[in-house]
This record gives sequence, structure tokens and C-alpha cells, in this order.
Amino acid sequence: MQWDVVEVKLCGEYALQVRFRDGVEGRVSFLPSFFRGVFASLKDQAQFNQVRLIEGVVTWPGELDLAPDAMHDEIKRNGHWLLA
Repeated sequence: MQWDVVEVKLCGEYALQVRFRDGVEGRVSFLPSFFRGVFASLKDQAQFNQVRLIEGVVTWPGELDLAPDAMHDEIKRNGHWLLA
């Protein structure tokens, strides 16, 4: 699908650079307020740094992931996705 992520790289503290199958690329930034509930463990930078791709989805250990379609739409519109 067009919103499959084909590349993810760490690009600073709590920030990722992603590229999608259709060539759309941009940054995903995380505000401290994002790290609550199921995502609380990612506040630990070492945990956050374990980001990887599984079948086109940005994923962390513990079955945590980001919705690739929402990420694609926001990055295509703004070049950046800020998660708060």
C-alpha cells in the first residue's frame, strides 16, 4: 500500500525520519505528553531507540506501533507529524 513505510531512522531525541513506498517522506516528532498509557515505556530513550519496521509499520518491542495511514496523511499534508 502507498502508506507502507520503507525506511525509518532516528533523527534526534524522540524524533524519526520516515519514507513511504510512494516516496512521501518526513519527520515524526514526539512531545513528552505522548508517552502515557501503552506508550509510557517509550519515554525511556533506550526503549524508543529500538524502533524498527515490521511489514511497513513503525514498531517497537511490546507490540507498540504507529498508524501508517494517519502518519502518511499528516506528513503528505505538512511534511511533519507531531504527536502530543
